[in-house]
Parts: sequence; C-alpha cells; structure tokens
Amino acid sequence: MEELTRLIREDMKPALGVTEPGAIAFAVASAKKYTSGEVKHIRVALNSGMYKNAFNCGIPGSSRFGNLYESALGAVAADPQKGLESLDGISRADDEKAAQMVEQGIVEAVLDHIGSEITIDAVVETETDTCAVHIRGSHTNIVEIEKNGTCIWSAGQEQKSLPEDQKTEEEPLIHRYSVHEILDYVRRVPIGEIDFIREAFSMNLELLEEGLESGRAVIAAQLLKENGGEKISNDTLKTAQLLCNGAIEARVLGLSRPAMSITGSGAHGIIATMPLYACWQVEGAGEETLLRAAALSYLITMYIKEYSGRLSAFCGCGIAAGTGMACGLAFMRGADEEAIERVIRNMASGLTGMICDGGNHGCAMKGIVAVDAAFRSVDLALQKISIEAIHGINGKTPEDTMRYMGLIASPGMTGTEKTIVDIMEQKN
Repeated sequence: MEELTRLIREDMKPALGVTEPGAIAFAVASAKKYTSGEVKHIRVALNSGMYKNAFNCGIPGSSRFGNLYESALGAVAADPQKGLESLDGISRADDEKAAQMVEQGIVEAVLDHIGSEITIDAVVETETDTCAVHIRGSHTNIVEIEKNGTCIWSAGQEQKSLPEDQKTEEEPLIHRYSVHEILDYVRRVPIGEIDFIREAFSMNLELLEEGLESGRAVIAAQLLKENGGEKISNDTLKTAQLLCNGAIEARVLGLSRPAMSITGSGAHGIIATMPLYACWQVEGAGEETLLRAAALSYLITMYIKEYSGRLSAFCGCGIAAGTGMACGLAFMRGADEEAIERVIRNMASGLTGMICDGGNHGCAMKGIVAVDAAFRSVDLALQKISIEAIHGINGKTPEDTMRYMGLIASPGMTGTEKTIVDIMEQKN
C-alpha cells in the first residue's frame, strides 16, 4: 500500500455530531470505566480550540448543548469503545440524568490554556476512586491514565508537558511530499487502493438526508429550494452548496448520523468531498476521477492543517478543506499542476483569516462562503488568472503558500483565539 494511501485511510474516520463533544464524552467515559460507585464530581480541562468548538454546538441524542452536558453524558452513557461516536445511542433518560448532574453542580469544564494543540484532561471522582485521563494531539489519543494518584497506563510521550517551542516532534509525513509528488501519487495510485473513499460520499449523503427529513435544517431547506427542489440538478454550484452545507448543518445540529471526518473534523471531511461528488453527478466525470480528486482534496487539507494545528482561531473547514476541495475540483476539470498552484494562491488570498468561533450553526454559513470561493478560484485558475506569488501571503512555491496559510492560524491568531473565547463566555 502506498504511504499516502495509508495516511488517508488512517485519518478518515466516522464522527457523530461535531467532533469535540464526542471527544470530551470519550475522555470522561474512558476515566469513568476505571472507577466504581456514584459519581461525585467531574472536571474537564480543555485547550481553547476544544473548549470553543464544543461550547455551543448540538449534541447527538440531547436537546442541550455545551461542555458541561457533553462531560456529564460522558459519565452517564457514552461508550468509549466507539471513539468519536461515543455519544451514539444516548436516550432521553440519559439526557435528563446528565442535566440533573449539571444542575447539581457536579460537572466542571474549564479553559486550560490558549493553544492549537488538542488537550483534554478529564477527571472523574466517585465515592471510592479518582481517575484522570489525559489526551494530547488528536481527539482520542490517550497518553496517560491515572487512578487514585498512580499512573496505570502511559503511551510514553515524555514530551507532552514541554512548552511548544521545546518539542522536537518529527516532521509530519504529509510535509515530506511536494505538491508535484502528491499529484503524481493521485494520478498513478491503483484505483482499487483508494476505493474505500467511496464510504465518505455515502455516509455524508445519509447525514444530508437526515437533515432534510428532520425539519430543523433551515439552511438545507433553502438550498434545496434554490436547487429547484432537487438534490441533484443541472447546476453544479447549487448542487454542491446543498450537498455540502446541508450535511454540515445536520452535523452541527447534533443529528443522529455520523459524518466521515478528515483531520479529526466532520465538517472538514464534508467540505473536502461533497462538492466533488456534486461535480461528478452533474458534469459526468468518471468515478475513478472522483476518487482521485477526493484523495487530492484530503491530502491538501492535511498539508495545511499540519501547519495550522488541529484546532485554531481560523476556520480550517473553509480554508484548509476548502482549498483541498478546490484543488480536487480543478483536477476533475482537467487542471494541470500549474493550474492547481494557481488555485492554491487564489484560495490563500481569498479565505485565509476566516475565523472559527466554535462548532455551531454558523459553520454552514462559512461552508457556503468556502464553496463559492472554491468554484470561483477554480474558474479563474483555469483561465490562467491568479493572485501571483509576489502578493500578500502567497509563497514562491505552493508548499510555501500552504505553510504561510497555516502560520496565520498558529501562532498568528493566538490573540484572536482568546478574544473569540472571551466573547463567547461574555454571551454565556
């Protein structure tokens, strides 16, 4: 198996609802399973991105939202064996029990620090035990478990407590490749090796259907109306907007079907794939071209996200996944390498700086902007029109441009992240 194929396969995972509530519930449930007796207190400490993204998004199986309820549901009913789908199967009784815990002041969720690296420290105290689970780097990556003050399991990551500037992490795998090499892989990889990507389309389409049938997805309903009442029309852009942002809306509302995530985010996974599916349906490109374009979209998304951090102050869904999707769209329309480089510069000049104010209904609006920008960037690039490297944050190479895009987020927008969290807490 190709190294890049393995990277996509390992990163592409189902995620129920917005990823962060599932991760918080997973952490608490993982701690709870090492305890016995009635829960007396839950404390969850989160980095700013995790805290912000789960602050006011919908929770699968619940009529409520927010870090306190996600944490309580983790202790009440979440299944840690399900990973990012840990909240699958929550009942009304579970929801009410979690709400009672919050009302009784049993649950505490705090902002630990401003930073783009994912950190979750979940502590569950019962009548007889105290267990702490520590997650670092990705949503379900447990690095240490402590029970009653003693470490009972460790991943051996001694660097986890060091400041960011002292870490000596290995270069991310995706950054060992140039855009030229990624395109070479996309063009020659045996199609049977990447046919697993099909699952992303079917899963995200089922999520869209859930939204349309729920009566709650008001943006999806309007996009359906604008598309002539058809999920697939003869208008690629309108079809892409519906398939993409209808699914995103269903996700942030906390409906019961999962999205196929990439880089730990369901919205990233939806934006990276669904407009390409629309192009395939409307414009008639072959399925092989669709799968290769999706692989390209995923890899470009990963490339940018490894610079920006998993959770930061900029909207990775729109910027990173939007740029990946734009490259995939250009590929489906016959773009050569130079045209794809023009697409990257156009997206960098147009969308970089869009903020992330948590997982919420506004994600669908950001997705609408990203899809519009992607289609326009591709149209211009195919006419040999782009913002040239001399301007703004564009680099001399596409690799430099994507690195600069990421640097705008981390460390560039650290102050913005704090301001966003402050605003959200003032509203609360």
